[in-house]
Amino acid sequence: MRRFQLLIFTALLFIGITASAAPGAEKRSILIPVQSNPRVKFAAERLAKALKLAGYHVKIVQQDKAPETGGFILVGVKDDRLLADLRASDNKRPGKEGFIIGYAQHKNLVVEGTDPSGTLYGCMELADRITRNGKLPENISISDQPEMALRGTCIGLQKPDYLPGHDVYEYPYTPESFPWFYDKALWLRYLDMMVENRYNSLYLWNGHPFSSLVRLKDYPYAIEVDDATFKKNEEMFKFLTEEADKRGIWVIQMFYNILIPKPFAEKHGLKTQDRNRPIIPLIADYTRKSIAAFVEKYPNVGLLVALGEAMEGVGQDDIDWFTQTIIPGVKDGLKAAGIRNEPPIVLRAHDTDAPAVMKAALPLYKNLYTENKFNGEALTTYEPRGSWAELHRKLSAVAPVHIANVHILANLEPFRYGSADFIQKSVQAMNKIYGAKGLHLYPQSGYWDWPYTADNTGTRQLQLDRDWIWYKEWARYAWNSNRRREDEISYWGQELANKYGTDLTAGKAILNAYEQVGEISPKLLRRYGITDGNRQTLTLGMLMTQLINPYRYGLFTLMYESEAPEGEMIIEYAEKEWKKQGHIGETPVQVAREVVAHGKAALQSICEASPAVSRDTAEFRRLRNDMYCYNAMANFYAEKVKSALLVLRYKYSNDVRDLEQALPFLQKSVDHYAELVKLTSGTYLYANSMQTKQRKIPMRGVDKTFIHWKEMLPVFTKELNHFKRSIDSLKSAGQGNENKLKAFDNAPVKLLSGQERYAITRGTVVYADSMIRIKDVDGQLLGLKGIKLNKAQQIKSGTTLKFSNAAAVKVLVGFFNKKDAAYLKAPELETDASANNYGQSEIKISNALVLEGHPPVNIHAYSFGAGINTLTLGKGACMVLGFIDDRKAMRIYNAGLDGKGKDIDWLFE
Repeated sequence: MRRFQLLIFTALLFIGITASAAPGAEKRSILIPVQSNPRVKFAAERLAKALKLAGYHVKIVQQDKAPETGGFILVGVKDDRLLADLRASDNKRPGKEGFIIGYAQHKNLVVEGTDPSGTLYGCMELADRITRNGKLPENISISDQPEMALRGTCIGLQKPDYLPGHDVYEYPYTPESFPWFYDKALWLRYLDMMVENRYNSLYLWNGHPFSSLVRLKDYPYAIEVDDATFKKNEEMFKFLTEEADKRGIWVIQMFYNILIPKPFAEKHGLKTQDRNRPIIPLIADYTRKSIAAFVEKYPNVGLLVALGEAMEGVGQDDIDWFTQTIIPGVKDGLKAAGIRNEPPIVLRAHDTDAPAVMKAALPLYKNLYTENKFNGEALTTYEPRGSWAELHRKLSAVAPVHIANVHILANLEPFRYGSADFIQKSVQAMNKIYGAKGLHLYPQSGYWDWPYTADNTGTRQLQLDRDWIWYKEWARYAWNSNRRREDEISYWGQELANKYGTDLTAGKAILNAYEQVGEISPKLLRRYGITDGNRQTLTLGMLMTQLINPYRYGLFTLMYESEAPEGEMIIEYAEKEWKKQGHIGETPVQVAREVVAHGKAALQSICEASPAVSRDTAEFRRLRNDMYCYNAMANFYAEKVKSALLVLRYKYSNDVRDLEQALPFLQKSVDHYAELVKLTSGTYLYANSMQTKQRKIPMRGVDKTFIHWKEMLPVFTKELNHFKRSIDSLKSAGQGNENKLKAFDNAPVKLLSGQERYAITRGTVVYADSMIRIKDVDGQLLGLKGIKLNKAQQIKSGTTLKFSNAAAVKVLVGFFNKKDAAYLKAPELETDASANNYGQSEIKISNALVLEGHPPVNIHAYSFGAGINTLTLGKGACMVLGFIDDRKAMRIYNAGLDGKGKDIDWLFE
């Protein structure tokens, strides 16, 4: 009976696969074991499809006995009975996910995988060769396996803006928010792209997915979707995980901590997220049971845990939450599902002390992977160094698999990126410098607007189509990063020739254009930028004040110290020039020169290739336009930096002639930006896919404002005109327009938390538990009524201030301008997505106050509406300097009490 069923099955496969084979076609049978893993069956079907397209008459047969005649293709896993005594070659058996392809006795072609994934990749390799050559290879003996253990892509179930009534990262899985999530055909296309590129992991990012995917008996009100949507979510997760598994892809669900669903929060009078909230037993119990229910329901889905950002980073709370809530939740779910082996849990290192967390967690749960960003939320260098590289090395030393995350790419969007050279060197750095064994790849552009690109194409263009080369390049080098450069130029040249219907010479020219512009954005950000995070949109440009006074904007120094080659910032270069000191490493002048050369070379190459293009011409036009965009952007930055260096020279020389020399360069930069506006006006919908209040550079973006270059051109034009007037004023008056600012008035506020107040002036004691006095203070702050806080209590438990106010107010908070565990860390969007919820992320007055024996203090402002309010700050010493009317416009400037020179921002604003 079993034999009869097998014959029927084989006949059906034969009919389905050979229906379109040409009469008289050469016949081939693919043999797979009777009890084959779904991955092996899928592999055989892919191989059969390639053979059929090459003109073969194909059938798939399931049997366990090797044939005694020749001409068969045997597919299986090592030690399968079918492959017994049949070695495909004399090659050494490869490791995990590896394969051997070769001819055995009777000229039978054998594809032997170390495991089902290896069999799949072996069949894919053979299928690729059949497709390239149009026939089965007559002689083949190869063995291969991947370099990276995990090779994954990422899709965010998140959106460009917030959902009504929700905060950052809060996006329930619904058809209204994510119609594409329920599109099975699109998923199959994406999964096929992944398997074709040998990706083996898919990360789904969401703040709190559990309230869309599981119901809890103890918390039935916590679910955030209706019954119909819940059933759809169950169906889609089942479909997605099954289809992914067939293709050797492990689905991994990411979540932030500590987030809770809106219905749960409202029932218990809590916020959905509160970074400074201590661990509450109710929330811990809900979270543990959510994780347990998810693991029991979806035992083959992995978990990526982000401890930081939504809870206070780097502290005992992180360790306690991971070891006392998350790991126990996973164990509860495994026990309920009857699973004994521990599946991996991936710990994200972002905004937490990951080595300390791993040290505490490994005794409880052995199978812990780690993950950390490669170049922050950007692509800046393939030569990472410093503390960031050391963190990666620490994690790779303790985790069985450490994963490098190519995250967000805020400096690349929205233009196309396909530099094989830069990407290959980046993967080599992951291996050699970081010790990483995994790749976690974000979309090249438009992460927050998945699945679409920013291109203005009428019908929205899919990232899956536009950014094919991005996915293909990272995957190729995650499999093997040590390929010969000469071979790679030919390989990618041919790929591009096939894509655009050109000869190999033109294909190589297109590759060269990609690689020339591929250096521009990384060099610009690492030498001129404010941050490696997505609060800066590099392609929209930068204000002059951001170039000449970067600390005012919360400069993220790690980018310069670890995510760039050794070199100098603009302000460092200008100071050394004035002092006639030697320069070190990569300089701003060098980068200005190099990016212009890269842009020019890219245009030359893309124009050389253009006449040969005969296929996909519309997409090629978009690619060529991107090359022109990169060129205009490079020239904009280069001219503006030349101007900035002369402006900074004026800071030391006080010679207006330096400003006059700077003016033509600034004018040229605006002209180049105007060209960029023309190039993008009809071709792009936006520059940045994150269109919320987190965006700060070059302009604060709220409600989808300042998302296009045409919105920035008036800003840069205004800056230029203000500079002209400042020069005229200096020439006519003979001195700077450093107009005196009136001291702030105290806003009427009733303090409800019991602290004492004091008048801010020189010599005043500022803390309740010490005699530390004000040494110097900016005039605008004189007379404000500060809050006398207990410094030791601040360091131990944080700061809470409760007050009532009849009208909206700003609370002025002072942060010490030095990194130290005893000082409260200033709001920083790189690590805390809520860091601008009260408008507090930007420094309002730099170096505004100095205490005895302490570093200078920078002033930030927190806005609160009328009513009873609570200001909650994390652990660490800071100052609360008083309350002012929220309607009071604050001029942003550097008070200069750090002794490093005067403020010259007034030249441009």
